[in-house]
Amino acid sequence: MSSFNNPHHFYLFAMKNGKKKLAYGTTPEDAYENLRLRLTPKEMEQIIKDQYVRFHQRDLQKYVHELG
Repeated sequence: MSSFNNPHHFYLFAMKNGKKKLAYGTTPEDAYENLRLRLTPKEMEQIIKDQYVRFHQRDLQKYVHELG
């Protein structure tokens, strides 16, 4: 089955330092797990799993200043 059958979204997860971390996936849980693939355990400790914003790719420029 193609992954194109399931829509993917961008998510910004809040971090304990006030910044946000960008992730991509079909659900917030999927996006969070994708972060685990590219971040160290120490970096993952900073992410607040249940505080996120979902948005479209075309709106990414609105959130660039919040990335950390």
